[in-house]
Amino acid sequence: MNSASGSRVVVTGATGNVGTSVVRLLAEDPEVASVRGLARRIPQWSPPKTEWVAVDVASEQAGLAGQFEGADAVIHLAWAFQPTHDPATTWRTNVLGSIRVFDAVAAAHVPVLVHASSVGAYSPGPKDHAVDESWPTHGWPDAAYTREKAYLERALDTFERDHPDVRVVRMRPGFLFKAESASEQRRIFGGRFLPGPLARPELLPFLPDVPGLRVQVLHTDDGARAYQLALRRDVRGAFNLAADPPLDAEVLAEMLGTRPVRLPRAAARSAIAAAWGLHLLPASPHLFDAVLRLPLMDCTRAHTELGWRPEQTATDVIQEFLRGLQRGEGAQTDPLRGRKVG
Repeated sequence: MNSASGSRVVVTGATGNVGTSVVRLLAEDPEVASVRGLARRIPQWSPPKTEWVAVDVASEQAGLAGQFEGADAVIHLAWAFQPTHDPATTWRTNVLGSIRVFDAVAAAHVPVLVHASSVGAYSPGPKDHAVDESWPTHGWPDAAYTREKAYLERALDTFERDHPDVRVVRMRPGFLFKAESASEQRRIFGGRFLPGPLARPELLPFLPDVPGLRVQVLHTDDGARAYQLALRRDVRGAFNLAADPPLDAEVLAEMLGTRPVRLPRAAARSAIAAAWGLHLLPASPHLFDAVLRLPLMDCTRAHTELGWRPEQTATDVIQEFLRGLQRGEGAQTDPLRGRKVG
């Protein structure tokens, strides 16, 4: 990093859930001289030291090398979750767009690349103990999201071999939530007509307990701090990021004051598949299959080498997110716009 005059950082996907937290944190960082936020649409939001540029990484005319010229680091967050019924479209943005970003980093001679990977990149793994960053990253082949995250891990392997002068960091967080992302994530995973105010514990007579549904979450702001630390510290490679405790039906039921009721995997998947097939639910049954197989992650490396620890527990994260759903919270960017229903 350029410590003499302050670093210049470019952030792709800067108006989304993670991007807004990263940009906000970097804009407040005295070691950062400027932030260039790349997004498909310019937001109304104007944080300090930040300029916005309208860029679609899926476009062959994106001109990314020019946007990266003179940067000390690129943080690559751009990602499209939808449409799940058209995986060729998400492939163009997520995979081909990411490869364009990697190539542009090399062409512009940017010394640091921080890439947003995911727990979804991991091959199926255990739910009773945690695995470190050496666990295989072949994803779950049926789900577009996990397939794309795993493919980019292989693309980065090749990039690092061909460009050893670039310091590459891969962040592999669990599921990321904050109040401001509630409306966006309701639309992405639950559908635009799912009423957020119904996300109230007192309206849940029971909580479905699906075998294997045990996951890790993280507050988006805590995840953003890991990206910031990756710029400051001379680290390379992958870092698992998650908060404790891992969430399953028992933990959530206790938190929400309801009771878990066992629901067979087949019944849960059939219901999701039917709703997805009728275009009533954006989240695909293939993603549900993948979530059931995700391993629990050991975050020791992030603790010791990055000096990172989450400030919020997993239950704190979910409570904040549920409040955001009830209130229809959002932010001043197109992806995070707040809406209660419809």
